[in-house]
Amino acid sequence: MKRRSLDPETSIESAETSLCKALLSLKNAAEMAAFLHDLCTPAELEVLVDRWRVVPLLLDGMPYRQIHERTAVSITTIGRVARYLNQGDGGYLAAASRATRSRATAKKSPAKPILKNGAKA
Repeated sequence: MKRRSLDPETSIESAETSLCKALLSLKNAAEMAAFLHDLCTPAELEVLVDRWRVVPLLLDGMPYRQIHERTAVSITTIGRVARYLNQGDGGYLAAASRATRSRATAKKSPAKPILKNGAKA
């Protein structure tokens, strides 16, 4: 983690809280994607995506080697994600649980037809 030698005006904790609030203020996946593309370099975003891609596979109990073969994510990254799933602050588990519930709800809801102008009925 990057450490600064100068005392910043805003504490790291305050800045982190501000970022969390900004993320929570976004209303949908498109807004979140736009924010992440503005916030992160392509390499940083790729790292985040790689970590997230392995979460459901680890939760399903898939072996690291098989996850690597399926996703091309490094064994080191897979191990890091697994460590945080087991010993982290619960963020991966909370997000994975909500994402699973969200997908299940979406499957139960009938799809709304799309009108000619692109609007949903």
